[in-house]
Amino acid sequence: MSYSTSCVLHKTPITPPIAVAAKGIYFDLEDGRHIIDAVGGAAVACIGSGHPEVVEAIRKQAGKVSYTFHQQLSNEPAELLARNIIENSKGAFALCGFVAGGTEAMEGAIKTARQYFYETGQPQRTKYIGRKISYHGASLGTLGVAFNGPRRAPYEPVLDHETFHHVSPPYARRFKAENETEEEFVERLRNELDAKFQELGADTVIAFVAETVTGASSGVVIPPKGYFKAVKSVCDKYGALLILDEVMCGMGRVGTLHAWETFGDGITPDIQGVAKGLGAGYTPMGAVLVSKKVADGMRSRAGVWQHGYTYQAHPLCCAASLAVQKILEKENLLENIKTQGELLGSLLRSRLLGPAAVAAPYVFDIRGKGGFWAVEFDITGKNALELGGKRFGPLVEERCFKNGMMIMGMSGGANYEGTLGDHCMFAPAYNVTAEEITRIVDIFVQSVEEVIKEAAGNK
Repeated sequence: MSYSTSCVLHKTPITPPIAVAAKGIYFDLEDGRHIIDAVGGAAVACIGSGHPEVVEAIRKQAGKVSYTFHQQLSNEPAELLARNIIENSKGAFALCGFVAGGTEAMEGAIKTARQYFYETGQPQRTKYIGRKISYHGASLGTLGVAFNGPRRAPYEPVLDHETFHHVSPPYARRFKAENETEEEFVERLRNELDAKFQELGADTVIAFVAETVTGASSGVVIPPKGYFKAVKSVCDKYGALLILDEVMCGMGRVGTLHAWETFGDGITPDIQGVAKGLGAGYTPMGAVLVSKKVADGMRSRAGVWQHGYTYQAHPLCCAASLAVQKILEKENLLENIKTQGELLGSLLRSRLLGPAAVAAPYVFDIRGKGGFWAVEFDITGKNALELGGKRFGPLVEERCFKNGMMIMGMSGGANYEGTLGDHCMFAPAYNVTAEEITRIVDIFVQSVEEVIKEAAGNK
């Protein structure tokens, strides 16, 4: 198929190469290339492609019940999946509502929080506080509560600036003062959030919204110790909710089912959005998870969840997702991704920061946990490279693809304007092997070095 003949509305200037087959973490392309996927598409494909148990679950469900409208009928896989999620949440959640993806999950979380206060007699609560350098989805609501300059730019005039407000990110490597300890940095962020509540009117704030581990915007930024305990204390002080976005970092991505189990400082959210690792990309899938407090509040008057879509709790999506969750348990994949994640981090550090490493002068940070890692580069000042007007992160992604591997290379995640910082992200399948991890690092290092050497030669 010629690129020029595609009728698909793509998110790229040209039609991307066409995949014709996939198995595990590998894709076969129409032009004959064989590609290794080191990022799960967009941190989605957590068990790779073609797992026979998921394929069979979809086939069987399609032959039984292919669709139910959620206001008329429930369906067996939706009920079983919801029970599985709630029973594995360690008491954090009481109910979950199913949607078709991450944006819908976070849009649903935002609306659910508003419904909670509407039903419990606090209609004056109409504002949300998010964080700068964040991303929560592509709808107008999720773009508003997030703060990602380049993504918001085309829609800035139509975003709701009265409803959505923002505070600083917990990105210590970039925003902690030179003479500030990590504890002092966390306390400064706590005070800033407290001041924002007071500025807006404490009883007008619905929720504080945050990614447990920042995803694509900055590249796997792990919160400093004590951060979530601090922000939860402010929410509790003023009676607001804490909404966590675990669309990218949740459902096993960092090695625990929920990222707050690793980085939440012992707290649990009032509402949470999940998606990607829930269905592993076999079908579009997301969910809104709510605590007992929120569930009871919503039931206090209307008695129903006011949010919903035509394809909510779709039987095929729920059947596929239930199969994925069973596979994670049966094959002990969270333990595997912890082990392989440690190997990935170790190899990235040794190969990129070693004494003879070509990339060492340009590496700002290597960070991650479980199957979620990023390398951030600093191509400024004495490290400036001649890149022909392009950004380093996307160039590395492009070179990796040429060399037979997909990663995610992005830029602009290190300042509010979106002009500083380049990072490359890895999110391999949880059943990745040590041999595949080694191959991923080999191709990545080769690609980074090629881009650097070519750019240095252009000076």
